[in-house]
Amino acid sequence: MARTPGGTLSAFTLLSTPDAPTITSISTSIGSASVAFTAPTDTGDGAISSYVVTAVDESSGASTGGTGASSPITVSPPAGGTFKIRMQALNPYGPGRLTEYDTGNVIYGGAELYAWGSNGSGELGDDTTVRKSSPIQVGSLTNWFQISVGNKSSTGHTVAVKTDGTLWAWGSNEYGRLGLNISYLAFRSSPVQVGALTTWSQVVAGGEFTAAIKTDGTLWTWGNNSSGQLGDGTVLRKSSPIQVGALTDWAQIAAGRYNIAAIKTNNTLWAWGSNLDGQLGDGTKIRRSSPVQIGALTNWSQIAVGYKHTAATKTDGTMWAWGYNANGEVGSGTTIYPSSPVQIGALTNWSQVAAGKNHTTSIKTDGTLWSWGNNEFGQLGDGTVVRRSSPVQIGALTTWSQIAGVGQQTAAIKSDGTLWTWGLGSLGELGTGNTIRRSSPVQVGALTTWFRVARGPMSDHTVALLGVV
Repeated sequence: MARTPGGTLSAFTLLSTPDAPTITSISTSIGSASVAFTAPTDTGDGAISSYVVTAVDESSGASTGGTGASSPITVSPPAGGTFKIRMQALNPYGPGRLTEYDTGNVIYGGAELYAWGSNGSGELGDDTTVRKSSPIQVGSLTNWFQISVGNKSSTGHTVAVKTDGTLWAWGSNEYGRLGLNISYLAFRSSPVQVGALTTWSQVVAGGEFTAAIKTDGTLWTWGNNSSGQLGDGTVLRKSSPIQVGALTDWAQIAAGRYNIAAIKTNNTLWAWGSNLDGQLGDGTKIRRSSPVQIGALTNWSQIAVGYKHTAATKTDGTMWAWGYNANGEVGSGTTIYPSSPVQIGALTNWSQVAAGKNHTTSIKTDGTLWSWGNNEFGQLGDGTVVRRSSPVQIGALTTWSQIAGVGQQTAAIKSDGTLWTWGLGSLGELGTGNTIRRSSPVQVGALTTWFRVARGPMSDHTVALLGVV
């Protein structure tokens, strides 16, 4: 069962009768839960006029509700703790059968933060510079919501958003990448708040820079700008957040070594920064210092940026990739460098993609795991060190739920909340308590409440969020 304050719950304990509405998914974010459902096959004593959804806090008994005539219906669950979703169908004669789903102690409102691997610049956040080969908790707070890891090896940085909308950063401050308005080279070995705003919703760490989106849909960047990756039309570094244009429709961002890709609320795709290998996807190899639209399509769903290649899924479930391809990381079956998106196969069931330094990993809608590209250190997870230029399935399991792009490793979470890693482990970045490389997935500890893991295409450390049950 997925346990995330910012994802989709994929399994439930049904406590209702067959003639009640069927909840198909509960997608949660800060302050809201969107409940999707299908109508009951037996509507009882009359046509259904509306539905009532209630979120009930299991510890305090507090509840909030929402109504609607069709799926989905959004509610604002009680803050903190765990909650159950209850649902009723209403007809002209009153309430219908009750549907209740036990969400499995979902942590709504955050989680604990853990880190491991390289720590030369304090990027683990534990107030030391000593590397760790097993997960260690960063502080004692339980209000972490979203995390990202910088992409430059040996001098990494980490950024995160808390459930209160504040932004935090730590690790190397080279080029001002922490956003603290300090231009000299320094580092922070524990989380430091970036400004005082409480309106940050998403943050990503690039090679030596950072980008973030606020709740109002505006885009902000800071740090190194040698390739125009900050998107402000210049190549001047910035040591504090600066707004990119004036638009308020940015929805998703991903960062590589020197470039950024983003999707807007209208599902258009944009990119800027370094383009030496065609990684922007605009059909050229010209760097861009401000966002340029990639094609004219409005059906892009998710984007991932590797060291010098990019991969993305569309709303129709197809997979596309472009850029650097010396190791087959594009997945096209060749080693040709495409400078515009090319479709990977003809399948329409890709749901999630992550990009490493020179490899790509993806999850399909059936929960299977697939990888391709460089495999020198076993980072594909297929038990070999043979590189692949097209997707290969990793094992036969159908329980994979989240993946993270990593340097020469891969990290993934299963639907049971367990965490798994594989690939190069020389700095303890696999979290298995040693520095042994692995060519197939190995479990990290025995905990079963992991719900988000983050790595960067060039990073040597890992951070993850653990739900508190």
